[in-house]
Amino acid sequence: MNVNRLAAWGQQMRAVHQRLRDALDIARETIEDGGDPESVARDLQLYCVGFCVALTGHHSSEDARLFPLVLAERPDLAPTVAKLEQDHSMIGYLIQNLEKAVTTAQGTDALLQHLDGIEAVMETHFRFEERQLVELLDSLQIDNLDRTMLFGPIA
Repeated sequence: MNVNRLAAWGQQMRAVHQRLRDALDIARETIEDGGDPESVARDLQLYCVGFCVALTGHHSSEDARLFPLVLAERPDLAPTVAKLEQDHSMIGYLIQNLEKAVTTAQGTDALLQHLDGIEAVMETHFRFEERQLVELLDSLQIDNLDRTMLFGPIA
């Protein structure tokens, strides 16, 4: 058994979460830097699309591939997985609202409120997920899957 390979799955989840935090920070900086609303909206479309696609892809991969592996190993974690999937749905809803705000060139305060909401739920979700799953992921032997299949396009 290759311990480095096994430990990498839990660390990979943490690394993906950090990249998503960094992407959110870039989107926030774009808004806070100001400028005319159309310019901010244009920049945000670039950064938000990247962030939104990455976060949505991460959650879709977890729902489709990672969570079934977790449940196969630990069926007792079904309530935990259900909570994580519920969070994914809530974050998806918040992302849709942010995307609407960006495409309609809402003001700085409104855009920051959307990001604040996403960040609050995302951060709580990431911490819970890491507490619940990293140790398990570090113990799993997962063969024939690459990181993007388990963690999405930002892996």
